[in-house]
Amino acid sequence: MDEAEFDIAVIGAGMAGASAAAELAARARVVLLEREDRPGYHSTGRSAALFTATYGPPPVRALTRASERFLTDPPPGFAAHPLLTPRGVLMIHRPDQAASAAALARDLAGGAFEPVDAAAARRLCPLLRPGHVAGGFLERGARDIDVAALHGGYLRLFAARGGRLVTRAEVTGLDRAGEGWHLVTPRGRFRARVVVNAAGAWADELARLAGVAPVGSQPMRRTAVIVAAPDGFDPAPMPAVIDIDETFYLKPDAGRLLISPADETPSPPCDAQPEELDIAICIDRIQTAFDLPIRRVAHRWAGLRSFVADRCPVIGFAPDAPGFFWLAGQGGYGIQTAPAAARLAAGLLLNEGVPADIAAQGVTAAAVAPGRAAPRG
Repeated sequence: MDEAEFDIAVIGAGMAGASAAAELAARARVVLLEREDRPGYHSTGRSAALFTATYGPPPVRALTRASERFLTDPPPGFAAHPLLTPRGVLMIHRPDQAASAAALARDLAGGAFEPVDAAAARRLCPLLRPGHVAGGFLERGARDIDVAALHGGYLRLFAARGGRLVTRAEVTGLDRAGEGWHLVTPRGRFRARVVVNAAGAWADELARLAGVAPVGSQPMRRTAVIVAAPDGFDPAPMPAVIDIDETFYLKPDAGRLLISPADETPSPPCDAQPEELDIAICIDRIQTAFDLPIRRVAHRWAGLRSFVADRCPVIGFAPDAPGFFWLAGQGGYGIQTAPAAARLAAGLLLNEGVPADIAAQGVTAAAVAPGRAAPRG
């Protein structure tokens, strides 16, 4: 069977793969292989992302800061409307969470959060129950991200630069031969000098298929639920509200409320589905903190967020396999860091190093290198 030849094969057309493929297609022949019948079916399509520069470990925050310019001013024609809209984030704490509040205040000293007292927290979110909140931290600059518009923009940019997207193309064979890789899919065979592993929850499985050591990426299930706002109450002006220990969050969503128990349940790679127990836990936690009658669930879903041990992304060439490039472990940060992560991946893959503006934010190749992520188990 004939093989289609490319410089680079990117495996996985979610946000990570689509953004990296778009960056690479400007300077190389790139094929983007997606196992599902449409890109973004799994984690990307189930994300309710916020742009917040205070979320995640230091390398993630740095990649977020480096992504802000693109998200606020994308290339002409990239999206029909702004990718970011104002929202704000309010991290709340109960009286018994004083230690967590003090730790966050130290961690974010001089950052974008401003402390608020209990009364101010309830003015920002009138649904909070009196007496539940001792205070909080407000990040006014946090914004909602239009995930579909960002993902779609990258896919269009990829196509405009001559990239080829192939769906229903699960990689079932991946072997190193000579100076490149042979890839076998139901949609044909491909050959590429470099393979980019952007397979999300399946990243370690793909590595094993290629005979490459895994990095210890663990998919975690997260549950989300849409419920109605109280009658006559408009939630639109409210910030997203997150428990300081991240045991729940609540976020306005098109006139309704998106709620989550912020669960992180280890899961095998799969088409994640919500479980009734997690939904019940979510409703209990939300109703404990908020005066919010929940009579019915309008919509429910679950998605997988994959982390390595230090919860930082894995970006770089595998130390044990020439031409095998990791772009994995984005966890819950993959949407807001996508623009910088994609440019970083392209710079490292093309031997150009860390782009100067990303390095200026404190990002180093060593901080995201595959070799620093010790496998679990």
